[in-house]
Formats: sequence, structure tokens, C-alpha cells
Amino acid sequence: MDVKREFEAIVKTAEKLGTDASNFMDKRIASIIISGNRVIGLNNVPGLKLVPTTLEDGVQADMEIEENTQIPFPVHVCTGFLEKKGYQRVIFNIRVKKNAKVKFTAHCVFPQAEEFTHEATSNVIVEEGAVMEYNDEHYHSDAGTIILKTTTNAVVENGGVYRNTFHLTKTRVGKLEVKMNLTLKENAVGELVSKVKASKNDEVDINEIVHLDGEKARGLAKTVVVGLDESKVNVLNEAYGNAPYSRAHISCEEITKGEKVIVSTTPVLKITNDLAELTHEASIGRVSEKQLETLMAKGLTEEEATELIIKGLLM
Repeated sequence: MDVKREFEAIVKTAEKLGTDASNFMDKRIASIIISGNRVIGLNNVPGLKLVPTTLEDGVQADMEIEENTQIPFPVHVCTGFLEKKGYQRVIFNIRVKKNAKVKFTAHCVFPQAEEFTHEATSNVIVEEGAVMEYNDEHYHSDAGTIILKTTTNAVVENGGVYRNTFHLTKTRVGKLEVKMNLTLKENAVGELVSKVKASKNDEVDINEIVHLDGEKARGLAKTVVVGLDESKVNVLNEAYGNAPYSRAHISCEEITKGEKVIVSTTPVLKITNDLAELTHEASIGRVSEKQLETLMAKGLTEEEATELIIKGLLM
């Protein structure tokens, strides 16, 4: 497959996740498109330095947003693999310098994959007063044999803000391992949000960790998972209050449908400074009967009502 056809195939799949293909052609918008272990599209903009390096089995991308810079449009990061079998590794090293502001829109698309492993590692530093948002959506094939491992290590310095969202709700999961490790310094704010729909024999493991290492740091770890059919879901969310007047909240909501679904959620809260405050809430259960009855009274079938409730939960 030539580069042009690869580019078109990956972008076309990314459109199914809601992205606008014209964003990859617009010279005002920073973007990188990865296919296997090659970069097939790259655009830098003023204030952003994006340098890719080809690895034997993937790509490393080093990204730096200059001090006091605000990137006006979201940076588009698209990682694709168009073969049926293989392995891909991507490493993103991102530094948002002092008082800079940037938003990333990321898509991982594996439309043909049958026996495929994807490993992604993101190392993030958000400097003093900087703001970073990273939205990551996935589109897989329906083969159900994809192994996806994604790890994020983020440090947010004094007064910085960091938000990370992970979505895998439109296709089969396969086997998923998500680990997000967030360290918050003084007055820093951080949010980790994961939303996943598992079906058939999918397996999901999610571990979100918040370290409150600075005074008045604030953190949130939120997970929403729908488990259907024979899927297995395990969620472990952790918060560590290590600094005075720091606060964190852990939230996990799991909805099940299917007699053979196995789901579990475990919150871990640990305080090493008695002026820190940690809270959590967790729930596991079927779709609300009251919500079902309300929607069915409006003419929907039980299946349609259930799907609508699930869709609203995962939005």
C-alpha cells in the first residue's frame, strides 16, 4: 500500500470517531499521522516543536510547546495500523512549558487488525502555570484479538492544569490495559477519565493513580465502564494524599448486562498528611429499571432503551 492510500485509509477511519479530515490538510493545525513504524503525515506550527524518530517497531514523537504560547487549534495525533497481524510501539514525550496552553486530539485506529499488539507510552511534563488537555479515542476491528497496553506518566508542576480522557466505546476492545500515573505539585489540578464499553469476551484492566505531592493540589480519577455478554472488567483507582490541603476524588461506575459478565472495582486511598482529604464513590449494577420504564413508556423497546442509556453514560 503506497503512502497516499495509507494516509487516506487512516484518515477515513479516524473520521468515524468524529474528526474532520480537513484538519490534516490545514497548515494552521499541527498534526502527526503514524502508520506502523512510519510517519506519513507531519505538520508543525509556530510555538510547537514536534520531532518524530522511527523505531524498529514503531515511532517516538518528542513534542514541546514553547513558554507563554497558546496553540490556537487542537494538535491532531493519529496512530494507525492497517495490517491484520503485527506489533506497534509508540512513545510520546510531551513537555508543555511555563504558562503555555495546548489541547491534543488523539485517535488510534486499527480497522483491519486480527492478531495485533499496540503499546503506547506517554511521558508528560506540564510546567508551572501551563494547561494541557489530551483526548484519546480508539477505533478497533471487531476481531476481538487486539491487545492494547497504554501507559501515561504525567507530572504537573506548580499551578499547572492537566486533563486526560481515554475513550474506547464504539468498537470491540479485545484485551485492554490502561495505566495512568499522575503526580500533582503545589496548586496543580489534574483529571484522569476513562470510558470503555466491553462486549463478548473482551478483557479490561484500568488503573488510575493520583499522587497529591504539593500543597492545595486537586485531583480526580473517574472511570465509567459498561460490561456486556461475557466480558471481564477490573478497575483499580488509587489516590495518595501527601501534602497539606490537597484533595482528590475517585469515582468508578460500572454497568453490567449479561449473566456471565465479571466486573470488579477497588478504590485505594492513603493519606500521609493529615490535612489532605480523599473521597471515593463506586457503583456496580444493571441499567436502572426506572430509566428503562421511562424510556419504554415513550415507545422504545427494552433493547433500544438500554442502548440509549448506555450511550448517554459513555458520552
